[in-house]
Amino acid sequence: MAEKKTEKATETKKPDASEAAAKKKALEAKGRAQAKKKDDGALKIAAAGDTKVSPSHTPRLQELYFKSVVPAVMKEFGLANALQVPRIQKIVINCAIKDAVANPKVLDGALEEIMAISGQKAVLTRAKKAIAAFKVREGNAVGVMCTLRRARAYEFLDRLLNVALPRVRDFRGVSPKAFDGRGNYSMGIREQIIFPEVNYDKVEKLRGMTITITTTSSNNEHSRAVLRELGMPFRK
Repeated sequence: MAEKKTEKATETKKPDASEAAAKKKALEAKGRAQAKKKDDGALKIAAAGDTKVSPSHTPRLQELYFKSVVPAVMKEFGLANALQVPRIQKIVINCAIKDAVANPKVLDGALEEIMAISGQKAVLTRAKKAIAAFKVREGNAVGVMCTLRRARAYEFLDRLLNVALPRVRDFRGVSPKAFDGRGNYSMGIREQIIFPEVNYDKVEKLRGMTITITTTSSNNEHSRAVLRELGMPFRK
């Protein structure tokens, strides 16, 4: 009798275990489907310092760099190694807001705009020392900054060259001399509304920003050639 009871108990337990395993597999499949659906969406906002790209594909401008820019620059300057060609190390977007001293709330709108433009969370920049003439104390928030690296930098540069700059009024090209002598290029933007990500109806005030493209080269000519091949519209 005891053996029959144990057999019946095992028989009743087996369906429960199989049902639990089936439910677990169904939940895992559902989770994978949801994760895949999220990855297939648009570019997500990353946390400060996070440069992981979503969706996980190689940006168009980065593919152009390896396929066309590197061979062209090597041929132009007679370089023997592809590693001698400058690479985009990072892009820094900096927006100084002088109104933030009297009204710190204007920084909220600037943070949202820079976050929409870059696709990454921005940080506040604070004064390193007090300046009595401008009523600035040490530690006061005076601007917004965002640093883009790797694939995010190439995606932003692609949107800047092909979407934002053509929307500038009376655009005649950017200055080919705005290099710092170490292969880094800086350019100024007068209005943030040239970026289509910014909602014009929510813009409180037109603000400018500085965009600095840092390369791995210390040669201005090599960096200028790379940016020109990528599509930077230098003024002739």
